[in-house]
Amino acid sequence: MFGLVFWALLGATPARAETLVIAGDIWCPVNCAADAAQRGIFVELAEQIFAEAGIEVEYRVLNWARAVHDTRLGKLNALVGAGVQDAPDFLFSDTAPGISRMCFYAQPSRLWRYEGLSSLANVSLGAINGYSYGKDIDSYIRTHRRDSQRVQMASGDNALAINVEKVELGRIDVVLANTWVMALFLSRNRMPDALEQVGCRVPDVPIYLAFSPALESSKRYVELFEQGLQRYRTNGRLQALLRAYGVYEAF
Repeated sequence: MFGLVFWALLGATPARAETLVIAGDIWCPVNCAADAAQRGIFVELAEQIFAEAGIEVEYRVLNWARAVHDTRLGKLNALVGAGVQDAPDFLFSDTAPGISRMCFYAQPSRLWRYEGLSSLANVSLGAINGYSYGKDIDSYIRTHRRDSQRVQMASGDNALAINVEKVELGRIDVVLANTWVMALFLSRNRMPDALEQVGCRVPDVPIYLAFSPALESSKRYVELFEQGLQRYRTNGRLQALLRAYGVYEAF
């Protein structure tokens, strides 16, 4: 009997750990490079919250359009840093772990200021393919995206860098970007005075870890993530994580 038990145990296959796969393009400090020491606020939030439920988080960096597509099909579990307008059919927690404040940036010498959609008629705008900038600006981009004098779209993992370079070279007049993302990008590239903020879109937009509508597991993951967010807001862990990334405003 002992021998049978011994060989049964020896041949037993260890239980496979549950893994949740999240993805997005680099939008640091929301989500950063996969091999970075600090992989991003949302990535660390997901890792810590799901670890408490015994779930391992695998984070991948993909271009935004592919990340949305693959998550929608259920090839990935969740999309990092999405607004509801990015993927309205996805599953979202009741609590938004972050807020996106989008502002316009131009060369310091440019006198133009954003004063609503009508003011965009006077500039060429750089944006990122697949991103949502709010209902009104999204509609403007769809209307004019075939007119390169009005709108130019960048794609890929370096889309923000492409747009910033276009502004510097005068190929476009302004770029629209998240304030923390742009501040971090300019600081890390040692160009803090290269661009100037020339107005912001209102209102701010909540951003989420958005779960796949194609997977039955998504509902459970949403519930676990919401419960974790509530705990971390109450016990101060969320605020501590934000400070670790240099974010001191309410996110």
